[in-house]
Amino acid sequence: MKELLRTIVESLVTKPEAIEIGETAGETITIFELRVAEEDRGRVIGKQGNTARSIRTILNAVATRNSRKVTLQIVE
Repeated sequence: MKELLRTIVESLVTKPEAIEIGETAGETITIFELRVAEEDRGRVIGKQGNTARSIRTILNAVATRNSRKVTLQIVE
């Protein structure tokens, strides 16, 4: 799932080398912490958070198939 997140975010940002993804996995939930370059943060979040919401929807769809839950946090 981490690779899926990286692929999605790389297509959105102008500095893909600045992408950092932290992963904390529990028994039923996985928390992803996403860091991107400051100038790319707006691209990842999108207008009114629509892009971030869409990314979360895709991750949750994949996680549901594996009987897990996923949380995505975009950190500064």
